[in-house]
Amino acid sequence: MNSALIVAAGSGKRMNAGINKQFIKLKNKEIIAYTIESFCKNENIDEIVVCIKKDEEEFFKEHILDKYKFKNIRIAYGGKERQDSIYNGLKEVNKNCDIILVHDGARPFVDNRIINESIESAKEKKAVVVGVPVKDTIKIVNEDIVESTPERSTLWAAQTPQAFKYKLLVEAYEEAYKNNYYGTDDSMLVENMGQKVTMIMGSYENIKITSPEDINFGEQILNTRR
Repeated sequence: MNSALIVAAGSGKRMNAGINKQFIKLKNKEIIAYTIESFCKNENIDEIVVCIKKDEEEFFKEHILDKYKFKNIRIAYGGKERQDSIYNGLKEVNKNCDIILVHDGARPFVDNRIINESIESAKEKKAVVVGVPVKDTIKIVNEDIVESTPERSTLWAAQTPQAFKYKLLVEAYEEAYKNNYYGTDDSMLVENMGQKVTMIMGSYENIKITSPEDINFGEQILNTRR
């Protein structure tokens, strides 16, 4: 059993749109609707759980689930931090789950190739992150002073989904809370346990809609997919 956990409980302050960025529209369709649709249409996904803000539940049901006729979507409530939201979502996942894919609700352009390769790789490797090689030279800076320049060929920008054996990820979360450890993504929690994590190729189109300029980029991507 393969489950998708979509995280859509953030505030999106950088977007400065007055509403949760998940509900902003790209070509008359909400960002989160594109994201959910990608997983609904994938034949290898057996279950979808979406983490949302509790006070947005009615809006989400009316303007997303009912509007686009999404069926059998389970809801979890967001927590104080992203990590807390995902942990709430993990509790709603069917305990028969084998592979869990954690995905940002604001990444609407995930495709079947990425989803399927994440599942297959996680079955073998246990922990998998989608990403792309960085194109720019990266500098390590401390108080405006460049301290070092990492070798670019070793640097990847992490995306989602991140896929794991379900029991492994639950164990990683429980261990993190036991040690009061917070990571910036799920893979950090798994890495913290000593588990090796495999990176697989994502897509430069698999962007996260974070700031206003991303809306224009997203609409350009949609135009090329017609």
